[in-house]
Amino acid sequence: MNKKFVVNIGRQLGSGGKEIGEKLAARLGIDFYDKELITLASKESGLCREFFEKADERASQGIIGGLFGMRFPFVGDGALPTQNCLSNDALFKVQSDVIRQLASEKSCLFVGRCADYILREHPCCANIFISASHEARVARLCAMHHISEEEAENMMSKADKKRSEYYNYYSYKTWGAAATYHLCIDSSVLGIEKTIDFVEEFVKLKIKMDFS
Repeated sequence: MNKKFVVNIGRQLGSGGKEIGEKLAARLGIDFYDKELITLASKESGLCREFFEKADERASQGIIGGLFGMRFPFVGDGALPTQNCLSNDALFKVQSDVIRQLASEKSCLFVGRCADYILREHPCCANIFISASHEARVARLCAMHHISEEEAENMMSKADKKRSEYYNYYSYKTWGAAATYHLCIDSSVLGIEKTIDFVEEFVKLKIKMDFS
């Protein structure tokens, strides 16, 4: 694969989507981006990382942190922004610009953050959604974070709500719906490693078709 391509992965919390994305990117020899996008967006805009962390995969909420009329904590000494409030929409635009720039420069894999929608006009991409059974997600989160099943279920509920609201708001599509992606797969059926095998084969075929 000498030409530039992108893989975009949406995922349920506890489905192993991030792990699958990291290992898939390594196999394909391309760069992986998840939380790294927050750092890049912060550097690109000159705004503190905290702004992007608060807005990360959250739908528009207007003014962040009640900062109306206050000076923004820029990383360096810079001029005040033209607006006296900073919305999640503005931060989404900054992050979107970073995603588009990266995709224009090289092949890469993005996890979440509406990357599939942002890159909808990219000529060569594969959009994947990773889900898992309720039981598998709970078990994975309990093992990862050393928490109770009740706490894991609470984490899942909040994350699913946040991610779906964010995705549906910015993409005008439906988070997790089959029609939204090229491939939806339940990682609890094959297990993480075999799911990676399956997705890798699918991606290679999809990219080959896009290039032909």
